[in-house]
Amino acid sequence: MVTATNTLTQLQKQLDTVSNNIANSATTGYKAQQANFSELMYQQFNNDKLDRTVRQSPVGIRYGVGAHISQIQSVQTQGSIQQTGRDLDVAFTKENQYLNILMPEGDETRLVYSRQGNLYVSPMENGTVMLVNAQGHAVADANGNPIVLADDVESFGVSNTGTLNVAFSTGQPIEIDLGITQLQKPQIMENLGNTYIGLPDDLDELGFAQQDILTNLQGGARANISMMNGALEGSNVDLSKEMTELIAAQRSYQFNSRAVTIADQMLGLLNGIR
Repeated sequence: MVTATNTLTQLQKQLDTVSNNIANSATTGYKAQQANFSELMYQQFNNDKLDRTVRQSPVGIRYGVGAHISQIQSVQTQGSIQQTGRDLDVAFTKENQYLNILMPEGDETRLVYSRQGNLYVSPMENGTVMLVNAQGHAVADANGNPIVLADDVESFGVSNTGTLNVAFSTGQPIEIDLGITQLQKPQIMENLGNTYIGLPDDLDELGFAQQDILTNLQGGARANISMMNGALEGSNVDLSKEMTELIAAQRSYQFNSRAVTIADQMLGLLNGIR
């Protein structure tokens, strides 16, 4: 019963992960999550000393106490590129590169990362507009500041190396480097929901420094950026694979639920013996 209940709680987390992948299969820039299991501690029960049977396997019975999710891993493979022809749509064509987004968190702003490339301009006060993503969060430039422009913008363009080219109906055009980050260790990042990831709060306790996990691409390093304008990256969710994992997880859940039921019935029979 203990073994089955230990595993049931972990299978529920796997079902949640697979369900979230399926729900976001059409979300731009979404990266699939994968639950990896490992077995819990084994106990060994030695065979009876009178047992003289010659065995090929080690002596003793190894009794496990269930399984748990060791890691929910982010799958960083490239999603399919969909041409849109829209000036403010961008898609990364290289893995582990992310836009810098300024997300409100209480009274403060947190720097997060996303590959969702459908950008917009949002009107502000004093005749200005701000570059935002689909959820209305500000897109940061290479210095970590929101991108604010005069509202007489006429056209946009984004170069392959992440430079935003802005033309105005009056005045000179300008160029702004978008804030773009390269991840060295994407599995350390915290999943914040939707397409957002961020540095975990307990980074020091994990034994990592920020520079070990990510690099802000600035200066000459911007030559490593690979983007496409007028296109969006679709999610990398493989629906056929997710449905197969969903069925397997459901069957494992049913099996362990049945084990709990049978163990309960056995205990009931034992308690009923007179």
